[in-house]
Amino acid sequence: MKPKGFEYLRAHSVEQALDSLASNGDDAKIISGGNSLMAMLNFRLLEPKVLIDISRLEALSGIEYKGDYLEVGAAATQAQLQAWPGLAERMPLLALAVPHIGHFQTRSKGTVCGSIAHSDPSSELPLCLALLGGSVVLRSKRGEKVLKAADFQLGMLSTACADDEMVVAVRFPVKRQGAGYAFTEVARRKGDFAIIAIAAEAVGGTIRLGIGGVADKPAVREWSDLATDALDDKLNELAWELGGNDDIHASAKYRRQLVRRLGREVIETAQENGVAVKETN
Repeated sequence: MKPKGFEYLRAHSVEQALDSLASNGDDAKIISGGNSLMAMLNFRLLEPKVLIDISRLEALSGIEYKGDYLEVGAAATQAQLQAWPGLAERMPLLALAVPHIGHFQTRSKGTVCGSIAHSDPSSELPLCLALLGGSVVLRSKRGEKVLKAADFQLGMLSTACADDEMVVAVRFPVKRQGAGYAFTEVARRKGDFAIIAIAAEAVGGTIRLGIGGVADKPAVREWSDLATDALDDKLNELAWELGGNDDIHASAKYRRQLVRRLGREVIETAQENGVAVKETN
C-alpha cells in the first residue's frame, strides 16, 4: 500500500513547525527520520493531512552536555549519537544500547527523539531513557515543558505529547559516580525489534533494572541492599508482574524466563562494571 495523500511542509524554523501544529492539530504529524512513521503511513495506520518535516532544522540538530545530562535535539540521528565523542565514558549505557538499534543504515536516518516519540516498548532508547530517569522537552505555541520519562511514556505507541506539541529534545542523565551499567537484548535476528531488552545500573548497594519488550512500556524497578539470595525471588516476582503476551516471536513463558535468567546476568555485569570503575578511579 501507499500513503493517503497529504500536504508536505519542510519547516524552515521551529516556529513555523509549531504554527502548523497549532493550526492543524491531530491532522498534522512531525517527521524527521521517518523510519517508523513512513511504514505506518504506507499501511495507512496513520492518515495525516499535513506532514511537517523538521529534519533540516539546525536548531534541533545539536547534541550537547548540559551540566548533569546530555541533551539530544529532535533532528539528531542515532548514528550521530553513537559517534559522539566520549559517549562510552560519560554515557556508557547509551554506548552499549545504540549498536542494537536496527542497522547502520537505519541509524543514519533514524533520530533519537523520533524513537522516544514513537514509544515502541521494544525499542532500546525509550528503555534507556526510563532506566536513567531522563526527560523529554516538549514545545508548542503555548510554551515549553519538561516531562520525566515515566510521565511521558504512557503505553504502547502512546505518549503525553499533545496534538499541538512536538518533542524538541530529550535529556539523558550522565553516568553517576562509581556506577556500572550493562545492556543486552534477544531478537530473532540482529537489527530486529527486541523480543526482550534488559538494562541495568548498579551503584553502591542500589540496583536499577529496566525491562523492554514485555509490558506496554519500559518497566523499571529499583532495589537497595538486596541480598544475593533474594535476587532470584525479586526477578521471578517481576517476571510474573510484567506478564507478557504470546505472539509469533515468543511465548509469554519464554519472556518470563528471559527476565529471570538475563535479568540476573545483566545485574551482575553492571555490578562488575561498577567495581571496575572504582578500581580505575
